Amino acid sequence: MLSRFAAAKEAEIAVLCARERAGTLPQAYRGARPVFSQALRRPGLVTIAEYKRASPSKGDIAPELTPEQVAAAYAGAGAGALSVLTEETYFRGSLGYLERMAFCGLPMLRKDFILHPLQVVQTAATPASALLLVVRMLEGADGVRRLIEAAHEKSLEAVVEVFDEQDLEIARKAGARIIQVNNRDLSTLRTSLAISGRLVKERDAAECWISASGITGTNHRKYVEALGFDAMLVGTVLMSGGDPAGNLVRLLQ
Repeated sequence: MLSRFAAAKEAEIAVLCARERAGTLPQAYRGARPVFSQALRRPGLVTIAEYKRASPSKGDIAPELTPEQVAAAYAGAGAGALSVLTEETYFRGSLGYLERMAFCGLPMLRKDFILHPLQVVQTAATPASALLLVVRMLEGADGVRRLIEAAHEKSLEAVVEVFDEQDLEIARKAGARIIQVNNRDLSTLRTSLAISGRLVKERDAAECWISASGITGTNHRKYVEALGFDAMLVGTVLMSGGDPAGNLVRLLQ
């Protein structure tokens, strides 16, 4: 799947390269950006609630729910931050969703497959506070570091996603400070919270840690919180059934 995801971004990157040559890259967003990592440092397990209309494993989830509806629902139900899927081919996302959801005031993570520095420039033109970098899709520590530094230059934070100890070592060599453990291996789409249980033993107190994928009920939430994670990223279970606010309230009970 990772190779398919990367291939799906080729056209976007080509357009950005053409715009760079033409001198028409988007200008940086001029509004305030809430600090993503600051939101994760609140007491307890912070919820990063995701706007997710579809996925390769589930197909359509809740395409009828607008970004505005979901942003308001999550903010009212206790989310600490938002994750906004902007990948179009497999997740039916849109970069424009970031602008449409900014009104709620929560820091937003652009969740996409960022492979090129010009995608960082593209992200900086939106109200996003952070972007996602997937270690396995980049060229080692140097590739991850290049994009982390590009993000910081644009006043964005980088959430660096890992699947195993090797990924974690690369993330740290690259200077990552926000670590996201994905419990779903994107190569196979299999999910196990044991991944979070194993990797969190390597946690440095100076880092922010997020557990993502596979958190579907109160028992899972309590497990992740007991492990010592700063935050959990939850999408499918919140979007399913058309009641994101109610689903989040029930998950937090």
